Amino acid sequence: MEIYLIRHTAVAIEKGICYGQKDVDLAETYPQELETVKTSLEGVEFDKIYTSPLTRAKKLANDIYPDKAEEDKRLMELNFGDWEGKNWDEIKDPFLEKWMEDFVNLKCSNGESFVMLRDRVLEFWNEVKSLEANKIAIFTHGGVIRTIQAIEKNIKLEDSFNQPTPAFGEVVIVSTHKSL
Repeated sequence: MEIYLIRHTAVAIEKGICYGQKDVDLAETYPQELETVKTSLEGVEFDKIYTSPLTRAKKLANDIYPDKAEEDKRLMELNFGDWEGKNWDEIKDPFLEKWMEDFVNLKCSNGESFVMLRDRVLEFWNEVKSLEANKIAIFTHGGVIRTIQAIEKNIKLEDSFNQPTPAFGEVVIVSTHKSL
């Protein structure tokens, strides 16, 4: 089974803004990035297509495969809770420093931890791997792709940030065997 992990394209948001599950606009470069992703997927026939319900992933999926992508909330980016939409440097939460020291296990204020993200992504991933399919497309986010790569490569969550982050619009192909 080949699973294509497609990260959404660039977003129209200032550098340094925390935007995990915040629904943000796409960058002005979207039309060009869309064509690049289309070219990367040209000629590939998918048995199943999934997308995060956040606009930045869903729009890309629907612009390439109109009305074929199934939305799944488990594919959403990390929920940063109270910090969503704020500049990292301007977050006044006294818990932020503690969270930075152990973001894997500690939840953001009214958000989730990296372990919580991993748990929901792992549940989705195991379901996908049990399907009778040869090729699957998943339109999602950097944190979800990083998590799937950690699962597949057996990398500890705390070490997964030493791996390169997939670029906006990047297609990462994971070859895997069906889960029994």
